[in-house]
Amino acid sequence: MSDVFDKCRNWKDYRIAKATGLYPYFRAIEASHGATEVEIEGKRVIMVGSNNYLGLSADPRVKEAAIKATEKFGTTSSGSRLLNGTLALHEELEARLAKFLNRESAIVISTGFQTNLALASILGRHDIVFSDRQNHASLVDGIRLSFATERKFRHNDMDHLEQLLSQADPDAGKIIVTDGVFSMEGDICNLPRIVELAKHYNARVMTDDAHAMGVLGTRGRGTSEYFDLEKETDLVMGTFSKSFASLGGVLAGPFEVINYIRHKARSVIFSASMTPGSIAAALKALEIIEAEPERRARLLDIAEKMHNGFRAMGFDTGVSVTPVVPVHIGDQVKCFRFWRALHEAGVFANPVIPPAVEPGHALIRTSYMATHTDAQLDRVLDTFETIGRKLGVIPETRPSVYEPVQIARPGTRILSNRASEKWAAGSNGLLADKGGITLDQLSRMSSREVAGRLFDAVEQLTWRAANLQPEDLRKLGNAPMKLWEKRGELPGLLLEKGAHFFMRNGAHSDRN
Repeated sequence: MSDVFDKCRNWKDYRIAKATGLYPYFRAIEASHGATEVEIEGKRVIMVGSNNYLGLSADPRVKEAAIKATEKFGTTSSGSRLLNGTLALHEELEARLAKFLNRESAIVISTGFQTNLALASILGRHDIVFSDRQNHASLVDGIRLSFATERKFRHNDMDHLEQLLSQADPDAGKIIVTDGVFSMEGDICNLPRIVELAKHYNARVMTDDAHAMGVLGTRGRGTSEYFDLEKETDLVMGTFSKSFASLGGVLAGPFEVINYIRHKARSVIFSASMTPGSIAAALKALEIIEAEPERRARLLDIAEKMHNGFRAMGFDTGVSVTPVVPVHIGDQVKCFRFWRALHEAGVFANPVIPPAVEPGHALIRTSYMATHTDAQLDRVLDTFETIGRKLGVIPETRPSVYEPVQIARPGTRILSNRASEKWAAGSNGLLADKGGITLDQLSRMSSREVAGRLFDAVEQLTWRAANLQPEDLRKLGNAPMKLWEKRGELPGLLLEKGAHFFMRNGAHSDRN
């Protein structure tokens, strides 16, 4: 008899990751030092894994506003906005955000995720949603919760979007939904072309500006301001957990649409409203965002420094033009090893593996704050270079030339940097390494390279062997190290059989 809990008991990835020391998630932060440095397990590390872009979560003015609101209203609103959970603070924040974003109306919702779930309330059975394949999970779920038909287009592929639009029922309601800044790769949606297609095919446009609001545009209003397309973008969504140093989300657009969502969205009317402290923090952050544009300028200067600092070493930061600076690693096991080495060296960054990215495209995601010091940034770069060379991610010597990154500053209207062939292949899932090598490749390897390949294979098998239990791993003991120590004694016959094993259990490298 099947038990609904069986899948939970049989899930072994967590136990294996813990046993191998390669578990990077749910790291408890014990203290924060100005947000740019935190303490984990008693160790102080530089934080380059936060979305606190303007560094406002540690701003004394924001913290004081949250404290005063809590003292006045208490710790919670104790109900939904529909009934007893609306405070004057909610209405003040909504009015201020509508004005800031140049929209008729705005609604604030308890979390950014719930804000995108509210999209379901305006989507009916005869509507069609056109969604970028790399949209955030909250948008994916918001669409799934509706009765609308979903059509996914390849990431930022406007020809594919136009093909889907041209094939759609011309009488159906249509909306194109996209992230403004894509959270993993740091590039920007092609909003000018999306708006052009929307006009031609009678579709509405919504941008998720979670990573753009407070960052892009002259005044920090996000993607539509950056492209000077605010009037052509029907709905804009933002979160408060990033530049606004709080928790919650906002959806802004025409009054009739926002009013409908206010009364119909289940994530609004069946959820407790934002806490007084969270509202006050977001209000104060908005005030600072409007009054201190130099924070955005500093943030973009930092983004340029880090992108080009990494590239000068030989790292690949892909297509990003924003303070989201991904560093391509490739194999997910090597990515976890890189993450662990960073943490041990005092740098907090985030490993990103499939399904968040395509197979073979694992990366270390870094993101920066306007309040990072140059000394902190230099230490991060030095640490990455040391580990990158040790793990073979970058060459022993720096490249003589590299292509500099152009950052999305006001007035530039750039979408992305030109991707390297390696990055493009990874983004398209063409680098998925299942372990296969050819005899021709083997014949051109040095004995050191062969031994290294065998060592990596042992470590990857240790990680991926889903049938192993922690006690099995303990039985392995130091077998991988023993293999490494005996590498010079491996006979040619064993290497040849090993090559055949790799070929039988993985794809050849000449796949295109």
